Amino acid sequence: MPRGMGRGYGRGFRYHGHRFLPFGGFRGFIDAVFLLIMLYLLVKLFLVSAGYVIALVVLYILWGWIRRGL
Repeated sequence: MPRGMGRGYGRGFRYHGHRFLPFGGFRGFIDAVFLLIMLYLLVKLFLVSAGYVIALVVLYILWGWIRRGL
């Protein structure tokens, strides 16, 4: 017999102390706020880095164009 089976864990034991409530209650509100902040920061980082990526692609195209001309 596995450990804990003698204490009723395997025979329909239900723990009602904690329910899974996504975004329910105060803790769910805090989770939603943190999720929104993380998404906001990721979007801002993407927008900032997108300018550098576009500039590097343009420089690479120009460099290839100049190398072909020589």
